Amino acid sequence: MIRKLLIIAAITMAGITSEAMLAQEHSITPDGTYLFVQRDTCDLFLDVYNPSAGSKTKAFGIEKPTVIFMFGGGFIGGTRDNVDYHKWFRLMTENGYRVISIDYRLGLKGSDKVGVAQVNVLDKAIHMAVEDLFSATNFIIDNADQLGVSPDNIVISGSSAGAITAMQAEYEIANNTAWASVLPEGFNYAGVMSFSGAILSREGKVDFKKDPCPTMMLHGTADKLVPYKQIKLFNLGFFGAGKLVERFKKYGLNYNMYHFNDYGHEIAGSMDTTLDLQIKFLETNVMQKKMRIVEAWIDDPDVYKGSGPQSRKELYGK
Repeated sequence: MIRKLLIIAAITMAGITSEAMLAQEHSITPDGTYLFVQRDTCDLFLDVYNPSAGSKTKAFGIEKPTVIFMFGGGFIGGTRDNVDYHKWFRLMTENGYRVISIDYRLGLKGSDKVGVAQVNVLDKAIHMAVEDLFSATNFIIDNADQLGVSPDNIVISGSSAGAITAMQAEYEIANNTAWASVLPEGFNYAGVMSFSGAILSREGKVDFKKDPCPTMMLHGTADKLVPYKQIKLFNLGFFGAGKLVERFKKYGLNYNMYHFNDYGHEIAGSMDTTLDLQIKFLETNVMQKKMRIVEAWIDDPDVYKGSGPQSRKELYGK
């Protein structure tokens, strides 16, 4: 029995050591951390990860964009420096991209139920995060020279709640809403990359007064946390990528849409395993400004399979 227990303990320790070594292998330290806004409840910071030494920061003679990243966590948790994102940060910087990972306020923290019936609470949480993204954007623009950023060459990206925020932010810009009025006149992002995101609309189907920037969406067709299709009640709707792509097609917009067959919310964490799709989008749709429309249904056993919450019940408890 003692020998059996020792073997189990050894296997367990080996697993822990392996995980620790893997985390250490992909660990990355920001080149700078900056306070970008002070709210009544908290101070918000951003971490800057510059392109790795010796990496190629241009392609086709064009400067690679800076990518703002917003973490996931259902608007109740998550951090900008979560080690789960380090591998992707490192891969991006090794490919010559600057990544800026930002804080935002968690407007659903303490909530135990989230759905259409709680739309006002969800709306407030999403727009708090959008407000913080726009504050971070203004800080980056105001300090562009110090940070090495071209203000007209910024892409926003996010995972889960972060992806919702990125998609919602571009929706506000494209519709000239009051939320977007805090940005410099005429400003828009160079692109959006959404990993399991959605848009909240109180105006029925999602429409755009002007074309949004090139948008890349990845979503699992079986996602029960952020809906792949939609949750709709009268003019109120929460529209996932599987529904949004219909609008992008209708209006002839510039998009890449990847439907991951039978995958759930784990696609929110697929940044490092879908890097090739992102690089192609960034180099073609964003940098070269080509109208490259992609819609693909993917069956890939090597895409990240996470162990996080897969439904609103699992995440919020009810």
